[in-house]
Amino acid sequence: MSTVILDTITGKSTATTITIGSTPVVSASANSMTIRGEGSNQTSIQQGLCKWWIYFNQDASSGSQNLDSFNVGSVSDGGTGDFRPTYTSNMASANYSVSILHQAEVTNEHSTEYTADQATTTTRLITVENNAGRDKASVGASAVGDLA
Repeated sequence: MSTVILDTITGKSTATTITIGSTPVVSASANSMTIRGEGSNQTSIQQGLCKWWIYFNQDASSGSQNLDSFNVGSVSDGGTGDFRPTYTSNMASANYSVSILHQAEVTNEHSTEYTADQATTTTRLITVENNAGRDKASVGASAVGDLA
């Protein structure tokens, strides 16, 4: 097998498509790149990537503890079950999708999580059990959308 090592690929024309065999696999235009997905469908690489994620412990004795994250500079504690990650790179608008999950406990039947006050720099994330805010030892959240 051969290895190609290079710093820059320059096409012989102004084409913006990378083709392997006869199949175009990547297309590029100003600030956008798509990759061929299933069948002939195209997927935007920028739109399809997670823009921030965090895994942390709300229930740490010394306050919330960020265990691991991407594009999150800090987490502020707004009270029991209430926290706000602050993004290192802002979102383009408040119109992005956030997912949040937390550890479930067998003894509590009604458990939920939701977002509020979503902004370009942060989102208020809330975990609730039995109709009351509850700090959790294992919380994960992530978002997809456009960065500023």
